[in-house]
Amino acid sequence: MALSPLTLKKLKRFRAIKRGYYAFVLLLVLILGSLGAELLVNNRALIVRYQGNWYLPTYGDIIPGTVFGLAYDYETDYRQLARRFSQEKAGNWVLLPPVPYNPYENDLRKDSLPPEPPSFQRRHFLGTDTSGRDVLARLVYGFRIAIWFSIALLVSTYVVGISIGCAMGYYGGWFDILLQRIIEIWSTVPFLYVVIIISSIVVPNFWWLIGIMVIFGWMGMTWTIRTVTYKEKARDYVLAAKALGGSDLRIIFRHILPNTVSLVVTYIPFSISGGIVALTSLDYLGFGLPPPTPSWGELLQQAWANFSAWWLGFSVIIAMVVTLVAVTFVGEAVREAFDPKMHTVYE
Repeated sequence: MALSPLTLKKLKRFRAIKRGYYAFVLLLVLILGSLGAELLVNNRALIVRYQGNWYLPTYGDIIPGTVFGLAYDYETDYRQLARRFSQEKAGNWVLLPPVPYNPYENDLRKDSLPPEPPSFQRRHFLGTDTSGRDVLARLVYGFRIAIWFSIALLVSTYVVGISIGCAMGYYGGWFDILLQRIIEIWSTVPFLYVVIIISSIVVPNFWWLIGIMVIFGWMGMTWTIRTVTYKEKARDYVLAAKALGGSDLRIIFRHILPNTVSLVVTYIPFSISGGIVALTSLDYLGFGLPPPTPSWGELLQQAWANFSAWWLGFSVIIAMVVTLVAVTFVGEAVREAFDPKMHTVYE
């Protein structure tokens, strides 16, 4: 389907805002890279050539060591296999990812205790944490969890908040007053205490946390959309649509909501940033995702407990700053490019 000239003009304006455009490219690269993180950060080999046969272990089933002539039947240690093939020089070879560790693997040495500082020789480019796990691996997989958590939370919260807010603003009357009282009462419930209570009963997982945060997070967008809907429904184009016999759903979805897009887009970067910060904070406090899930908050907690391991705090803080600043720049550029009330000439 071809894009309209107006949409193409908006996209051109967005691309002209260099700061937001390059931040968008950076975020897109990071998100796509996180989707294929197993190809970049993983203890499984990308390709193994052994005795004329080819193996692709990354996304396949576990390949036991006996397949490659090793004396064990559990999953192959591909780093050890690469060293063995290098010594034998028999034409067999292993292609490992740039970071040959997964985020759950404990790489411990007999002559030292974790955490260990960055080492290019051992390919721990950002060092290891207090359990001997690769910090870069946990950062990459932690980013993937955090960004998709915030996107899922954003979509869920906006669907609930915009739906209820539009209904309150459009219908008004007793329906609006009733929901206002419900929101006022519900907003006084302390979110953190509820999470603590639930965490003491069950182990929260990804979807549990999203559900809890949606239950408490939809009210802010609801108030905003309610106010905008009240204002928009009094405008001439809505009155004209009613006079022409337009249904309530058609008026809301075809007339009112499109005129609130700029406002919704303005809140999107803050919501994504808020989702990342909320998950990181809960993990830092120990009420987020269960260990040993890769988490930026868990790395921050380790950094707080081990000031001498400077690479822990430095790595996760830089990652958070880059991500949150890039999201904010993209949001500013999108708002400026797609806001229908900007770049308008009145005659």
